[in-house]
Amino acid sequence: MAEQNHTSVTEFILQGLSDQVEMEVALFVLLLLAYTITLLGNAGILAVIRGEPRLHTSMYFFLGSLSLVDICFSSVIAPRALVNFLSESKTISFAGCMGQAFFYIVFVTTECFLLAAMALDRYVAICNPLLYPSIMTRRLCLWLVLGCYLGGVLNSILQMTFIIRLPFCSSNVINHFFCDVPPLLALSCASTYLNELILFSLAGVIELGTISTILVSYLFISFAILRIRSAEGRQKAFSTCASHLTAVTLLYGTTIFMYLRPSSSHSLNTDKVISIFYTVVIPMLNPLIYSLRNKEVKDALRRTAEKITVRL
Repeated sequence: MAEQNHTSVTEFILQGLSDQVEMEVALFVLLLLAYTITLLGNAGILAVIRGEPRLHTSMYFFLGSLSLVDICFSSVIAPRALVNFLSESKTISFAGCMGQAFFYIVFVTTECFLLAAMALDRYVAICNPLLYPSIMTRRLCLWLVLGCYLGGVLNSILQMTFIIRLPFCSSNVINHFFCDVPPLLALSCASTYLNELILFSLAGVIELGTISTILVSYLFISFAILRIRSAEGRQKAFSTCASHLTAVTLLYGTTIFMYLRPSSSHSLNTDKVISIFYTVVIPMLNPLIYSLRNKEVKDALRRTAEKITVRL
């Protein structure tokens, strides 16, 4: 009977953020603006890194990879949400919902691994500057980025393998604006204990593992910066880490609160607000964080703007 009910669900209804038409129009405008800034900002970072030879280093290779992930991450969520804001029918097919959840997990996990890889890159650059070019080779950076994606795919496969087997027979209305794991589990009419255990375990291993890597890297970086005698040298070393630390704080602060809580403490309405922050706001802010706090990126942007102005 459970299997029959499971296969009978052919679509879900995304409840969204509000049931008021006026509010949905306002949310549509805000989300469209944020998504546009996200696309333009991250595409701009990619273009500047590709077009500026001075930025062809491992640090900016990782930054470009982060911008690409942010574009993909926000594109998994925003377009569908924008359509639903102005549509009377807020349905999404079963396959479409599972696909959205799959790629969402892939990219949010990949971003966590990328931030850890970027911390390791800064550790080598500041603590072993003479060996930096020989250690952080293009080949190693490429393998690290591929490893980040592989980790994201494996995490998503493990979680979705168990989610897709659940019977959904109580309701097909998802109290969210996209297909996230907690609201999907809330719809199942079978026990989700195993799914919650897998979610909590995998999120714990990934979050705590990557944040430990970041914290240990910055512990050694702090000691190295304190040994620099000149104030200018310390400032320059710190400035290369400030943007990364800001991005880490924003992403990990929200995802840890979101996924490393007992299911009994989850409120889907609260989760929706938190989800907006890390699915929409953070991908939009990352280009601003890295461009406004990074002198090399600002100089590259200025040179690129001057070239464009001359051509016009």
